[in-house]
Amino acid sequence: MNATPTPVISTAPALEAALREALAPAVLEVIDESAAHAGHAGANGLGHGTHFRVRIGGAAFAGKSRVAQHRLVYDALQKFTDAGLHALAIEIQA
Repeated sequence: MNATPTPVISTAPALEAALREALAPAVLEVIDESAAHAGHAGANGLGHGTHFRVRIGGAAFAGKSRVAQHRLVYDALQKFTDAGLHALAIEIQA
């Protein structure tokens, strides 16, 4: 029997959980900024779940280039991007 896959829903707590699991950050804040992008490309009309800001820092980012730091975040959130996360602003905290 084929089980129906659980839908991936982009919420700040879901993104936060994925980042904590993948990167064990010392600092983490995830903000849903979707409402500010209503009517823009990638907005889903719901006012949430498409545009996020991530402020993150910890040992996983030490000594890495900015591109490598951002790649860590994008990789940890790939399932959300695949499910419709449209924009991600990343701020690495030192």
